[in-house]
Amino acid sequence: MAASLNEDKRVVLTLDAGGTNFVFSAIQGNKELIAEIIHPSYSDDLDKCLESIIHGFEEVKSELTEKICAISFAFPGPADYNLGIIGDLPNLGAFRNGVALGPLLEDYFQLPVFINNDGNLFAYGEALTGYLPYINKRLKDAGSIKSYNNLIGITLGTGFGCGIVIKNILLTGDNSCGAEIHNTLNKCNPDWNAEESISTRAIQRVYAVKSGLALSKELMPKDIYDIARSKKNGNQNAAFGSFREFGEALGSSIANVLTLIDGIVVLGGGITAAWDIFAPAMFKEINKNYFNLSGNPYPRLSFKVFNLEDNSTFPEFSSGSTKEIRVPKSSRMITYDNIPRTGIGISKSGASKAIALGAYAFALHQLDFNK
Repeated sequence: MAASLNEDKRVVLTLDAGGTNFVFSAIQGNKELIAEIIHPSYSDDLDKCLESIIHGFEEVKSELTEKICAISFAFPGPADYNLGIIGDLPNLGAFRNGVALGPLLEDYFQLPVFINNDGNLFAYGEALTGYLPYINKRLKDAGSIKSYNNLIGITLGTGFGCGIVIKNILLTGDNSCGAEIHNTLNKCNPDWNAEESISTRAIQRVYAVKSGLALSKELMPKDIYDIARSKKNGNQNAAFGSFREFGEALGSSIANVLTLIDGIVVLGGGITAAWDIFAPAMFKEINKNYFNLSGNPYPRLSFKVFNLEDNSTFPEFSSGSTKEIRVPKSSRMITYDNIPRTGIGISKSGASKAIALGAYAFALHQLDFNK
């Protein structure tokens, strides 16, 4: 699949939609054809916002000589992505009461338009051309009999996003709600959804509370990380504490998803830069024990979850525990690995690139599927 995407000659226009800026590009054969073009999003003015989107795609078009086959991009939800209708967006106030963005662009450019959320397209890009083929190649090179078909992609930033890909098929859901991880239970406060403890604002809030300061939206996770690492003045204990709470909440949500979807987990987004601080709390939460009524412990999950950023544990992850067992009443032998396991790692390409490649692959799949 990845090889065919790399060789595909079709050109797709893409957009990375943020609350401040829209970033436009074009992809052919999994490669960007032009330098990114940036326009303001005008997040509170619908007419200006739509004009900015149209103008951005027009500008990309003007730089291309190749034929364009589709437009495909990530846009926040809630939305009916099949119809291209965007609902009430918290970070783009211009979108209210349903805006038919996809049909507008189809009418204007006379091209098929495909929209999905960034979590889905991040996961799709990582599953087809990113982390999943990377980890499977690494396992093969190590002589492992283990390989993975399923991937959970998680984005960490302003919000808490997720996408699920099962054997190269993106789980979109019947209501465009295939992987709403932000609404999983919040380990730290059950009256909130998970995103309130797994996001930029969560790290800002917890740092303010633990340091006894007023909440500052100017103090970003990078700043709080620098405080933790003594690169910036501030309350170091509060900085560490904010990322530990973030990691614990993240671990709880990941564990809940892993009870239903057995696959590799890849994280993307700016907050992954603080992996060294939040990951220990995340793995502790994921691999913790439950207890039965007699007080006896048993693992929270049915398999062990490895830190794929820790090279010292990769030999165990790749080799497992294999042995030859005989089929009863037969001389036939079967190789058996009796350590069920998965792992969590960080995107090698970065969330933005993975989302763009996911949008490209999604468009080509939809075009081929609808032939």
